[in-house]
Amino acid sequence: MDQMAAQKSAAHYLYPRIEPYDQRMLSVGQGHRVYVEQCGNPDGIPVVVFHGGPGGGCSPAMRRFFDPKVYRIILFDQRGCGRSRPHASVEDNTTWHLIADIELIRRTLGIERWIVFGGSWGATLALLYAEACPERVAHLVLRGVFLMTRDELDWFYAGGAGRFWPEVWRSFEELIPEEERGDLIAAYHRRLFSGDRNTEIRYARAWAGWENTLASIDTTGPGGDSPAEYARAFARLENHYFLNGGFLERDTQILDEIHRIAHIPGTIVQGRYDMICPPAAAEALHRAWPASRLVMVAKSGHAMSEPGISAALVKEMDRLAAA
Repeated sequence: MDQMAAQKSAAHYLYPRIEPYDQRMLSVGQGHRVYVEQCGNPDGIPVVVFHGGPGGGCSPAMRRFFDPKVYRIILFDQRGCGRSRPHASVEDNTTWHLIADIELIRRTLGIERWIVFGGSWGATLALLYAEACPERVAHLVLRGVFLMTRDELDWFYAGGAGRFWPEVWRSFEELIPEEERGDLIAAYHRRLFSGDRNTEIRYARAWAGWENTLASIDTTGPGGDSPAEYARAFARLENHYFLNGGFLERDTQILDEIHRIAHIPGTIVQGRYDMICPPAAAEALHRAWPASRLVMVAKSGHAMSEPGISAALVKEMDRLAAA
């Protein structure tokens, strides 16, 4: 099954397409303006969606995991990506700026508590937000867990995942001179922030292409080129965050602070064959967090668009709606 067929199959589990009833640009400080939208039922159960990356931006498909008659669905583009401005900017762009932005969105929309829904980097941000503001989180729904540890970054950028995709890894690695390959995140950083737009776009497409290829279990070959401006924002932001370890105080911060959300129920949806965020992180999180429930999805990888992942996420949101 190719990626297009998989996406069509996944759409079978999703709710129909909907349009926002509210769209706005919210000034969050330091010259940043963040795109925010609301869909579904204005009086419904509030759920906020954290997109991945960092730098991925939200998409219309993300609206479709929730019953629009039941949920008040809030999506936003994190600083520097999607429709937020300035585009591809890493100035004043850290995890802690994003958490402050989320709180400003919540207060602006008059929401007391909400369900937090996020995957990949969105799961990282969801956990850190919940640990910072536990009184604001009613439930966590996480997909493709990433705990922002050095082991996870090394898996993806130091050759671990490359053992499964050697030909794609070779293309990603060989863009960098041999003497710089000991730290590919730093080597790509120098080129993504070179100041030459053509160079930045070339290396951004390579960065995004490596990740896109491994996102789905049904991928049969290298991912295609992402649009230039999307790739540039995605790669620059993701690289900026990874170079700085997510701006965490220590590698084990999320699990060290898990006691702060011990009382908050959560659901972890994890693809058994996730090549970007291997299941070990989801298992470690589940063991450290007694209030969580782990749903391991067979024959699935990383992407939320995969049929098994989509079905599990929609099923969980329907369960919470009926609770």
